[in-house]
Amino acid sequence: MAQHSADEIVICMGSSCFSRGNKHNLSVIKNYLREKGLDQKIVFKGSHCFGECEHGPVLLIRGEKYTHVLSNQVAEYMDQHFGDL
Repeated sequence: MAQHSADEIVICMGSSCFSRGNKHNLSVIKNYLREKGLDQKIVFKGSHCFGECEHGPVLLIRGEKYTHVLSNQVAEYMDQHFGDL
């Protein structure tokens, strides 16, 4: 897997992750970044399948992988990584 930026979020856009919840997680992350004023500071991008379909939906936040991500967990994960910005 490619190396990722320290202030980067990568969301799996593969069909399995997308249908399992990343479609909604995408909106949750965008709203979080906008509300916290981080949308110009944090790189947020989609990626092709991570090859972890059975563990989806999958997110990478600052290079740390999160699996089985529910939309109600996203803000907690984001706060852990970006609460100090």
